[in-house]
Amino acid sequence: MLLSEFLTSVLLLAGAFFFLAGTVGLLRFPDVYTRLHALTKADNVGLGLMVLGLALQAESWAVAGKLLLIWLLVLLSSASVAHLIAKAARQKGIEPWKQ
Repeated sequence: MLLSEFLTSVLLLAGAFFFLAGTVGLLRFPDVYTRLHALTKADNVGLGLMVLGLALQAESWAVAGKLLLIWLLVLLSSASVAHLIAKAARQKGIEPWKQ
């Protein structure tokens, strides 16, 4: 097994782990704000690791650049959507969870 194939496997598995962690956070955290945080952070890191793993196997720099562009667009859109959801929850009077 080549080093690039091993690195690709490690990065894809790490990305899958972060996606799983985000899903567990969505199911386990107590309020909308902590759930949004778990999903946004974990999914962005997971996708970044997946993109890096796939970029190692890309046929050209153009394909790797497209993967990077997709990741950057997802970063921007997920942050924007999370902000809009949190703002809507706040306007509806949903208070952050307190211990």
